[in-house]
Amino acid sequence: MLKHQDQTRAAYDGVVELYASMFANRLETQPFARNMIGAFAELVRDTGNLRAADVGCGPGHLTAMLSDLGLDAFGLDLSPAMVAHARRAHPVLRFDEARMEALPVEDGALGGVLAHYSMIHTPPEELPALLAEQVRVLAPGGLLLASFFGTEGPEPVRFDHKVAPAYSWPAEQFAELLAGAGLVTVARLLHDPASERGFLDTHLLARRP
Repeated sequence: MLKHQDQTRAAYDGVVELYASMFANRLETQPFARNMIGAFAELVRDTGNLRAADVGCGPGHLTAMLSDLGLDAFGLDLSPAMVAHARRAHPVLRFDEARMEALPVEDGALGGVLAHYSMIHTPPEELPALLAEQVRVLAPGGLLLASFFGTEGPEPVRFDHKVAPAYSWPAEQFAELLAGAGLVTVARLLHDPASERGFLDTHLLARRP
């Protein structure tokens, strides 16, 4: 796990300013994703536990969006350069460097976890460990919103992402992984195309019982 994470971290460290400029609009041109995050935030507020982690937060644009939506949001990212940029861009919010399989959060502490395209670089055999860690930090009733590139085939597909190698997933198979981690999928949204490759933009919203 460490080797590919080190490679991914170095790749994102090298594209911070370009990446931040591409996503500075907080999904203003992506109404489906924006409204799915809005629904996630509303449901987290309804739990009464406003603490939410933006896991793989990058430059912090969605952490700020969650904060604007009324959550006590903080960001975590593997890339120290991304964390440094997020702290400069959003000085009133908290951002920390962290690996997704070892989140610096106590058990059952959060009302929500946002994983917006942040698990796409994880090899399929390692994904269950990441999902188990996200379940660990969620309080009962807490919600996970996982967004990723979807494929209509039967298996995950490795592809050359512009930053680092990545994987697209069949929505049903990803939902099965969520169930295996102890989560109940309560909503799913698929729309296309996410890119010139023809992948589906896929968002699965799941709750910890």
